[in-house]
Amino acid sequence: MRAIALLWLGFTALLAADTGVTYWSAAELQGFEKKLAPKVNDQKVATEILGRYPNSLSMIAHREGDGEAELHETMADFFVVESGEATLVTGGEVVGAHTTQPHEIRGPSIKGGDRRKLGAGDIVRIPAGVPHQLLIEHGHQFTYFVVKVEK
Repeated sequence: MRAIALLWLGFTALLAADTGVTYWSAAELQGFEKKLAPKVNDQKVATEILGRYPNSLSMIAHREGDGEAELHETMADFFVVESGEATLVTGGEVVGAHTTQPHEIRGPSIKGGDRRKLGAGDIVRIPAGVPHQLLIEHGHQFTYFVVKVEK
């Protein structure tokens, strides 16, 4: 399943006229959990950008606590879960919404929305304009590969 997701992501990059090929092995992606855990900040997250491309970027994220509610006005997110479990809330309304940078809205939570459990191997696409938030159960962690694609 992960191989299909990575092939699809590579195809998406090719369509965007990117002539370079980027490869991350499963072992390399799994190693990020241990690499990022010591770098977790006050918001209980650590990230590392893996590549920047003409209309997208790829990164790895490790969470040990709830994330903020987010809404990207011009970018879609693709998550490939590497390890751990989280609850993803999508839709609804960002509570206390405020712009943190152009086209990026944040808030402490989401009112309403749909909830679904995520675990290793799951893949999610969140279109631009859709509020979303990751909730991590106390004492647990969640590591995921992210591709952000400009619409």
